Amino acid sequence: MEQNKINIAIVGFGNIGSYFYKILEKNKKAISIKTGKLPFVKYISAKNINKKRRIKIPKSKWIKNYRSLVYMEDIDIIVELIGGPEGAAKKLVFSALKNKKHVVTANKALIAKYGDQLASLAEKNNVNLEYEASVAGGVPIVRSIKEGLIANKINKIYGILNGTTNYILSSMEKKNRSFVEVLDKAKKLGFAETNPISDLNGSDSAAKLRILSSLAFNKAISKNKILTEGIQNINLTDILYAKSLGYKIKLLSISEIIKNKLMERVHPCLILNSSYIAKIDGVLNAVVVDGLPIGKSVLQGEGAGPGPTSSALISDLCSILKGDINFPFGVSSSLRKKISKFDILKHLCSSYLRIEVKDQSGVLSSITKIFAKNKISIKNLIQKPNKKNKKASIIIITHENKEKNFKNLLSGLIKNKFVLKKPTFIRIEKV
Repeated sequence: MEQNKINIAIVGFGNIGSYFYKILEKNKKAISIKTGKLPFVKYISAKNINKKRRIKIPKSKWIKNYRSLVYMEDIDIIVELIGGPEGAAKKLVFSALKNKKHVVTANKALIAKYGDQLASLAEKNNVNLEYEASVAGGVPIVRSIKEGLIANKINKIYGILNGTTNYILSSMEKKNRSFVEVLDKAKKLGFAETNPISDLNGSDSAAKLRILSSLAFNKAISKNKILTEGIQNINLTDILYAKSLGYKIKLLSISEIIKNKLMERVHPCLILNSSYIAKIDGVLNAVVVDGLPIGKSVLQGEGAGPGPTSSALISDLCSILKGDINFPFGVSSSLRKKISKFDILKHLCSSYLRIEVKDQSGVLSSITKIFAKNKISIKNLIQKPNKKNKKASIIIITHENKEKNFKNLLSGLIKNKFVLKKPTFIRIEKV
């Protein structure tokens, strides 16, 4: 083997894998100049080798049994692009690290679930576990926290971590279209998967948030249940009401340390139009890191797709080529301790509620009594009657209160005889 040549195996060769290969081949000379090492894709393994692809691969590169790659002496780095926290991806990455192979992955589900064990294994075997592409695609947030912001004490990290949901929400507002219409358009444009449930229900963002929390606060990956709400129930009506009140609706991922305890949450938020995050539209991601001494630092860019993901994968690859053996989470696994969970019921926020009610006398009085009973004061109230259907919408902006009281409020409203369906409840976030 040539002294400056580093052999790579790619496992998983869908849209991301093939694009990554193409970009790597195109730029390998430039990479060699910058790193002193020439990256060479020695082998490729995929579930379906015979699948028709736009890119031609020499037959000599194909390997049927991906597991055999970890034992090959002529392989230095394995790029895992299978996806999912279990099965082939898990077996490959664990086995590769045990056999002293560097690993580059875009697998957020795997890192969120097994990151601590994998990091410990990488450190033990003096190899790299790189996963920049697992969070926010082309936004270099992982390396920024590990290296660029190394001197900062971070107390909060938040932002938009899912381009699909951001595209849907911003398109609904700009084009005055329903959720279903915009989702269908997103699928046609390739911004949403055929089955986008993990994007829509917030679980994709929650996995990314676990990774960022661990990095930002130098703690073990949280196994706590994260408050996770998606955008499936966001109505165009609410987006338009929010707009009239000076707000936008965004799916935010928020992690912070409160009284030495960790609070992680993913949910739709009303944020002021004047907020920086409110201006992040389309498929863009944005992450805000709040720390000392830097204050608020913002990184934004495209969060998904072959281009941004390949950019992140090559960034990780170059880190290995330079010979930088580093701790996967910035500090030694032995120093990353567990952190207690902040009781989400004590979380304070103001909120937006839309309550659909019967249009008759005594309704408003009955509704406001439930607010008073739960010690929640009303900041703003709008009534929108629908005389034709004998219904009305009551839109309320509340003052700040505890999550526990809002939970009890919603329970009381659902039981009220005038309320026609479960009220829409969206937290208001000051960002």
